[in-house]
Amino acid sequence: MKVLIVDDEEHVREGIKLLGDWDTHHIESIIEAENGEQAIALIREQKPQIVFTDMKMPNMGGIALLEWMKEHTPHTKTIVVTGYDDYHYMRKAIHFGSTDYILKPVDPSILNDTLTRAVNEWHKEENERKQHNNSYQLINEMKPMYRDRKLTQIINNYVLQDAVYEELGFHSNSEYEVAIIRVDEATIQAFGGDRDLAYFSILNVANELLVEKENGVAFRYLSQKGEIVMIFWDHFSEIKQLLNKLHKEIFLAFNVCCPLAKGRHVESVSVLLESYQTAKDALLASNVLADSCVEFYESAGSLKRGSVLLNLMDYNTKIVEGMQIGKIDAFTTIFDEVKNAVKQANYLSLKELLHIEKEYQLLSEHWLKKYEISYNAQSHYEKVLAAFFDVKGRFDFDRYMNRKQREIVRFLNIVKRDKQKNNRDIIYEIEQFLQMNYDRDVKLQEIAERFYLSREYISRKFKQEFQENISDYIVKVRMSKAKSLLKNEQLKIYEVANMIGYQDDKYFRKVFKKLEGLTPNEYRQLSV
Repeated sequence: MKVLIVDDEEHVREGIKLLGDWDTHHIESIIEAENGEQAIALIREQKPQIVFTDMKMPNMGGIALLEWMKEHTPHTKTIVVTGYDDYHYMRKAIHFGSTDYILKPVDPSILNDTLTRAVNEWHKEENERKQHNNSYQLINEMKPMYRDRKLTQIINNYVLQDAVYEELGFHSNSEYEVAIIRVDEATIQAFGGDRDLAYFSILNVANELLVEKENGVAFRYLSQKGEIVMIFWDHFSEIKQLLNKLHKEIFLAFNVCCPLAKGRHVESVSVLLESYQTAKDALLASNVLADSCVEFYESAGSLKRGSVLLNLMDYNTKIVEGMQIGKIDAFTTIFDEVKNAVKQANYLSLKELLHIEKEYQLLSEHWLKKYEISYNAQSHYEKVLAAFFDVKGRFDFDRYMNRKQREIVRFLNIVKRDKQKNNRDIIYEIEQFLQMNYDRDVKLQEIAERFYLSREYISRKFKQEFQENISDYIVKVRMSKAKSLLKNEQLKIYEVANMIGYQDDKYFRKVFKKLEGLTPNEYRQLSV
């Protein structure tokens, strides 16, 4: 907190500074002024919460200062400190809202009691102001949400009280038309990713046009993400012109191309949803490959339909084969077929594009899980697609497909790397198995069955990793164990042979000499 002391006598200011218990009230700054004019300048600059002021001062006295403060800083607490026990001054102090009236010479206890009361009153009122401001802000924030919810209910055929229609500015009529403004992820990115700002800005433009004609209302449609809905109840012959104008103004103001679509004419508020649905169908049938930013779409039937119906699941067999082969070449046919189908038709509907991306994400998730590859959940499919639309609403299909090819290449490389790592790990597991079972006759078939690998694969990979075949490796392990056992003179040669897996000690002696260049007995004599 800050305190301002206003008095033309320096010793009075110094006295108040010395007597006040400032630390108790967390008062961090005490500033001074010699008259009302200086005080006003400091109040504007420093904004103190508590002001002590004398009444009689040169240039501008305390009464004029209190009057100014009541008008300009009504929340500031004032304490009059004067040497005049005059009812006139007291009455003026009370009139202008002063907390108290202290006589000079200042009594320390009275000063600090008054200071405590002023500080407590300021904190209490400040909390009330904050609560009021928060409530006011909440109400203002809730108004658009309330309005959007109620107008969404009207579209969805909820019956509301007559007073609510009037409150929303909705006009009852016997005829209506609905239009949709699509606020896609590309549009939201144009507003720095601020979704609420995007809706607010576009709604302002739309409602300004509607207010001019007094023929409709625009709102955020809460039943469907990414849509602003407009309901028209008059001037139907001018709606197309109005939508064209709206489209241009949004583009000029924000440099984004928002797709718009108009629904069919309906004759009752109870069937607004039918008009909305025809607008939605027109929007979903729009060609994302169009060369120019279409002002608005009116009828799905007027657009090219049925020429392309892309479904990635139709390619599932080829996808499985491609994954098994593990090379991008296996996917080339799939990409070529999809690209050619789209290019020949020169048409790809928004609905099909959304469907392709959703299917792609589902397939990606399936294969990532299958190969136990850790991954982050993909972004919402509309966010992924937003990166491939330009400011005029055109979709770069070639760049989109090239991105998918790069993603698959990266996936195949990860799978290949993990397979190699896993295979290497399995070979070392086989080695550990042999180390633990050197004292018995382990067959290659047993290893194959234990590790779910073919005998040929195990033989080939084991030799690649250890530069010798499995049988030679087992012999080396046995001989290494035999050398340790031969150091124990209590053990007979045939006992050592049996302990490392040889039933015939003569064969053991032969193998040992071949590998070590000594007989077991000779080795023992040298080692003991």
